[in-house]
Amino acid sequence: MAALIERRRLIQAAGLAVALFNTDRGAIAAPGRQAIKDPRSPWYDLGLFEDGVMNSQLLHALGATYSGGADVGEVLDTGVRINADDDWSWPREWMATAQRVERMARASEQQDRRISAGKAYLRAATYYRQVVIHHPEPSHPSNREAAQRSSDSYARGVRLLRWAAQPIRIPYENTTLPGYFLRSPNARGDAPLIILQQGRDAWPETSKHICDDALDRGYHALFVHCPGQGMALRAQGLPFRHDWERVTSPMIDFAERIAGVDSNRIALLGWSMGGALVPRAAAFEHRIKLAVANPGVLDWGASTFEQLEIYIPELLPLLDSDPKRFDREIAVLMERQQLIRWFMRDAMAKHGVASPSALLFELRRYSNVDTVRRIRARTLVMDGTGESTSAGQARKLYDALRCPKTFMLFEAEDTGLLHCQEGAAAVSNHRLYDWIDEYI
Repeated sequence: MAALIERRRLIQAAGLAVALFNTDRGAIAAPGRQAIKDPRSPWYDLGLFEDGVMNSQLLHALGATYSGGADVGEVLDTGVRINADDDWSWPREWMATAQRVERMARASEQQDRRISAGKAYLRAATYYRQVVIHHPEPSHPSNREAAQRSSDSYARGVRLLRWAAQPIRIPYENTTLPGYFLRSPNARGDAPLIILQQGRDAWPETSKHICDDALDRGYHALFVHCPGQGMALRAQGLPFRHDWERVTSPMIDFAERIAGVDSNRIALLGWSMGGALVPRAAAFEHRIKLAVANPGVLDWGASTFEQLEIYIPELLPLLDSDPKRFDREIAVLMERQQLIRWFMRDAMAKHGVASPSALLFELRRYSNVDTVRRIRARTLVMDGTGESTSAGQARKLYDALRCPKTFMLFEAEDTGLLHCQEGAAAVSNHRLYDWIDEYI
């Protein structure tokens, strides 16, 4: 009987992985082997891994080609080298690719080939970020090393390409947050400002395609490594916090002092988990004219718990009645399931907690239910028919809003159906900026 229960929990854990981590891409694979693409599966099924998170993250890297942050061959070549059954294969192979491309950049830089070097540095920065996006040990020195090398490579690429990006430090509590301010060469007089907020996994630098389109339109842009993200987490040890207005308000304070920024036309954009953080910030920070949540999330914590309730219902009551036993049961799943092991370790590090139960208690605080009615900014809620990270939450947020609002749905026909329109940056930016142009 005990063996049967154990087997059932392992099956449920696999189901939980599908729900929480967007793993169902239509790929088929035998245990211990990379996936084989089913010819009937959709275009976004890369078919390289049975681990759908890895497939999704590979697609994320491919998406960087839109703004020159990656090359298709380099990404796919790295993907086929990765053994999904080896926890360390992902960071090891991405590190190898990043180092090789960085060597190319340095060789060109030494020959004063500024453009070639700059473009290679931007690609190397992306590949170093891939190391940390699925790293098995958040506290391992190689995680911090890859993060620092990504930051350094990006800075060198920006400088060599003479991109309109100025490094900044935002005063925040007793420290500062690193980021970039991008001044549009097409601005005429005081111009609007686009502030970009990424979410749980992606770094602000992955928003370059959004910044490029902002600058083309005469809008300035600002992106910052916030608590729980990028170098703010890895170099400064700053975890996520639910009261995101405490992070956003210092950015707006800073922006208001920048010459050429129209402080009455500030748009705050949130991607992925940022689709939950931005509505929270907008509820308290009323200097924002436009707010964008992509995808919109009314209750980030509840979205996670809904999936837990489906796949491990017998464990959830333990969270409140016996948290230590809950942690022991989850530890069994972590031992057997690489995906859950990665997610729990990664999420605990990003939220600054030491156990799975503490993580779930913390996630309960990430809710906009009690604050959403306070939002005054005109708000765009984006969603996709293939959204699985927080399915259904965008419509809930939209329905709860009492401010001027727009609901923007992406579908299979326009290829923007996935989480944050992964793989469809052109389509996403097209519709996003048409809306911003209308209301900014």
